[in-house]
Amino acid sequence: MDPKKSKDRPFYELPENVQASSRIIQDARTSLRTVVTKRPFTPRDEKRTLFPASTARNPESRPASAFSLNSRHFDGNDSRPVSGTKLSPLDHLPEGSDVRARAEIKTPRAPTAAEIETAILAPKPPADPNRPLSRKGSRQKLYNATSVDGGGETTSSVRPRSGSTDGRLLHESGSPDREVPRRVNSGPKERTLLPEERGMADGKEAAPRVSSSMGVSSPPRTGGSHDGEQRVGSGSSRKSSSAGKTRSGSAGKRDSIDIGDDNFYTDKVAPLIDEMSALGKNKDNEKLGELAEDLYIVLDTNKKLTKSYKQRSSILKAIFKLLDVEEPRVMLKLARLILAFKVGGNNLLNVCKLVFKVSRNEKNDQEFLEGNVLDLLIETIRSSDHVASCEALIYCVGAVKFLTGNPTILKRLAKKECIETLAGLMHNIEKTNRDNGRVNDQFGHILVQLCAALRNLADVGSGRERFLQTGVIESLSHLLDAYPNDCDLVLYISRIFSKVTLHTDCCTVLANQHSCYKSFIHLLNRHVNKEDVVVRVCFVLGNITAKNDDARKRLFQETNAMSTLLSVLKTFHNMESQKRSNPENVTTNGRHTNSDGDGAINTIDDVLIKVVRVIANLSINDSVGPVIASHVECVQLLLAILDSKDIGSSEELILNTVATINNLSYYTTKTSAITAHQNTVAQVLLKLVMTDNMEAMLEASRVFGNLTRQRTVRDLLSKQKVDEIMITLLDSGNRELVFIACGVLINFMADEDKRPLLKKEGGIKKLTEVLRDFGREDWQLGSVVCKVLCNYSTKITSTNSCFGEAEAQDLVDVLVEYLDRETALEASLREEVDEDFKDYLCETWEADFCPVASQLLKRIETYQSSFEPLEAPG
Repeated sequence: MDPKKSKDRPFYELPENVQASSRIIQDARTSLRTVVTKRPFTPRDEKRTLFPASTARNPESRPASAFSLNSRHFDGNDSRPVSGTKLSPLDHLPEGSDVRARAEIKTPRAPTAAEIETAILAPKPPADPNRPLSRKGSRQKLYNATSVDGGGETTSSVRPRSGSTDGRLLHESGSPDREVPRRVNSGPKERTLLPEERGMADGKEAAPRVSSSMGVSSPPRTGGSHDGEQRVGSGSSRKSSSAGKTRSGSAGKRDSIDIGDDNFYTDKVAPLIDEMSALGKNKDNEKLGELAEDLYIVLDTNKKLTKSYKQRSSILKAIFKLLDVEEPRVMLKLARLILAFKVGGNNLLNVCKLVFKVSRNEKNDQEFLEGNVLDLLIETIRSSDHVASCEALIYCVGAVKFLTGNPTILKRLAKKECIETLAGLMHNIEKTNRDNGRVNDQFGHILVQLCAALRNLADVGSGRERFLQTGVIESLSHLLDAYPNDCDLVLYISRIFSKVTLHTDCCTVLANQHSCYKSFIHLLNRHVNKEDVVVRVCFVLGNITAKNDDARKRLFQETNAMSTLLSVLKTFHNMESQKRSNPENVTTNGRHTNSDGDGAINTIDDVLIKVVRVIANLSINDSVGPVIASHVECVQLLLAILDSKDIGSSEELILNTVATINNLSYYTTKTSAITAHQNTVAQVLLKLVMTDNMEAMLEASRVFGNLTRQRTVRDLLSKQKVDEIMITLLDSGNRELVFIACGVLINFMADEDKRPLLKKEGGIKKLTEVLRDFGREDWQLGSVVCKVLCNYSTKITSTNSCFGEAEAQDLVDVLVEYLDRETALEASLREEVDEDFKDYLCETWEADFCPVASQLLKRIETYQSSFEPLEAPG
C-alpha cells in the first residue's frame, strides 16, 4: 500500500475487505445481545388454602376453604333417582293398620317402623295350606320393608336370625284383594302387578300367592347397615333385580353367588364392622384405624371394593357413622374405604372435602404416603365426571395441590402419572367449554387447583417432558385466552410458563401458539396494576423472544404490543417515583415493595427489569430494531430509568437498560431517537463509567463504542476524559472490557487532536502488552489492538516519533512473531486442544488478525529511520 495514498484516510474508511471501525461493535462480543435475567421470585404459601390470599373471587360464589364436616353430612340412603324427583306414594296400604288410618287423615308424616311392624305381623292364613310359605329371595325384601332411612340412620323392627323358621312366614295374604306393603324408598319395579293381581285385572281368578316380603335368612347386619340390594355412590335409584329373576326362574345361579357373598360378609366383614362401631363409640382411635386398615385389606383381597358388591351399602353406612372422629389418620383410612367403593353424588363431594381437610395440615402429609390413598385420589380425578362432580373435583384436586408442596409426595405423584391425569381433566374441560360455546366459571375453580398443582409438578425431573407429551403447554395457552378475567388462574398459568420457558423446547412450543401473543398483550393491559402477573408474563415474553427471531416479529406485529409494553414500563416507573416520594405508604397488592438490606424484593424493579428485557430482545430483529430505535417515548423512558436509579441498589435494572440502549444505538437510521438524543445518552452513561462496577463500565463502554462514531459525541466525551479512562482500562486484565475499550479508542483515534493522548498516557506500550498477553488466545482482540494503532498512525512521518523508539521495536517484534503461522498457532496446533477451537483460532488469525497486522507492520517498517525529520519553521 502506498503510504502517501493512505496516510490521510481514517481507518474506518478503509476498503470493504478490511473491517471498518463503525462495524467493530457488530463483532461477536459487541453485537446485539439478548438480556438475561433471573426468574421472578415466588414466595412460598404460608398457609394451605383453596385459593390464594390475594384472590379477587367473590366469597359468596366460590367454594369454601374451611367448613365443618361430620357423619351427618354423608347420605346413607344413596339410592335416590338421579333426577332427585320425589316419587308419588302408592295408593294401597295394608288394611286394618294404623298406617291406613294415618293415610286417610292425609298426614305427611312417614309411617314409623313400629306402625309398619303392626301392619305386617297380622296376616291372614294362606288360602292354600299346601302352598309353600316362602319364596327364595323374599326374606331380604321383608327386611327392606322394615327399614326406614332417616338422615342416614336405619331403624329395624325385625332382626331375623340366620336359619330361623319363625322368620320365614312374617306376612302372607290369602285373599286376592290383600295388598302387599311397599318397601320404603321403593322404585318403579315394585309397582308392577304380581301374577295374581294381573289375573284379577283380566277378570280371572288368581291363584293364592305368598307376599313378596317373605324372605330367606340374610347375613347379620350392624345397627347402621342398610339393605344389601341398594347401591350407594351414584346417587341413582337402582334396585337389585333378584325378585325379577326369581319370577323368571333364573334365581338359582344368583342364589349360589349370594350365598357365597353372604358367608363372606358374615364371617369376614360383619365382625370387623361391629367391632369398629363399638370402638367408634368408645373413641379408641388407634384401634379403630387398625381395624379400618384390616377391613380394607379383607375387601380388597377378595375383590369386594366394587360398586356391584351386594353389601356395599351396609358397609358404607357403617363407615359413615364413624366419621365424627377427629384423628386425621383414622379419618384418612375411612376416607380411603369410601373412595375405593367409588361413591358418587353428595358422598363423593363430602369424602373429597374430608381428604381436603386432612391435607390442609402439613403435619398429616406422612399419612398420605401410607397405603394407596394417592392412587385413589388420582383415580377419582380420572374417573369423575367434571360436570356432575364439579365441586367434588375442586376439593379433590385441591388436596392434590396441597400434597404437591411436599417434595417426597411430589415425586411419587409424578410417577403415578398425576401430570397425565390432570392434563386429561384439563382437556375434558376445554372440550366441554368448546362444545357449549362458552366457558363455565365453575370449571375455573377446578382449573385454579389444577394449575397450582402443575406449577409444582413442573419441578420434577420428568415434568417438562411430560408437559410436552401431554400437550399441557398448548392447553394452558388456550386457558389464558378463555379465562382472562380469572386473576388466580392467570397467575398460576404464568407461574408455570415462567418455569418451563427456561427451556428452549418449551419456548418453541409456546411460541408456535400464535394466539398466545394476543393473550399476553391482553393480560398486560387488563392486569397492569398486578405486578405478580405482569412480572411473570413479561418474563415469559422475554424467554420466548430470547432465541426465536420469528417470535420477536410475531410479538411486535401484535396489535398495540409496543404501546402496551411502554404503558407497563411507564406505569411502574411512576410507581417507583411515588415510592421515592412517600416510601412508607406505598404498597402494591398489599405488599411493601421497598428494597432494604433485609432481603426484601423490590417488585417494581423486578417488573421494570422484565419489561426492559422484552424490548431489548425485540430490538435484535433487523426489521423491528430500527422501528423501536425511532420510538422517542421508549428512549426517553429508558433514559429516565437510568437517570433515577443507582447502580448500587438497582444493578440488574441499570445493566439491562444500558444493554437495551446499546442494541438500539446500533441502528443509525435518520429517524433514530438515540442519534437525535446522543449527547443526552452519553451524559447519562458517564456516571456509569466513573463507578467501580466493572459490569456497568463494560455496558456503558459498549454504548460509547456505537455513539463515538459521531464527532460531536467524541468531543463531548473527550472533555469528560472518557478517552483517558479507556486507555486506563487497558490495564484492567478483563479481556472483554479491554476489547470494548479498544473499540472506543478506534473511534477516538479518528480525530487528529485526540491522538497525542494515547502516547502521553502510555497507551502504545499498554496496547503492545495486551497484544502479547492475549493475542495467541484471542485473535479478534489482537485485530482490534492493531486497528487502534493503525488509526493512531494515519499521519505518521517517523516511526520513532510516532510510537517511540522502544515501543516501536517491541511492537515490531510481536507483530513479526504473530504473523508467522507456525509460531503464532503453536499453542492451538497442539493435539490436546479441541478440534473446533483449533479451527476457530486458525480462522480468526487468518481472517481478522493477519490483514490488519500486516498493514500496521508495513507502515512501521516504511517509516522506520534513524533520521529525525525537521519541524517546519514557525
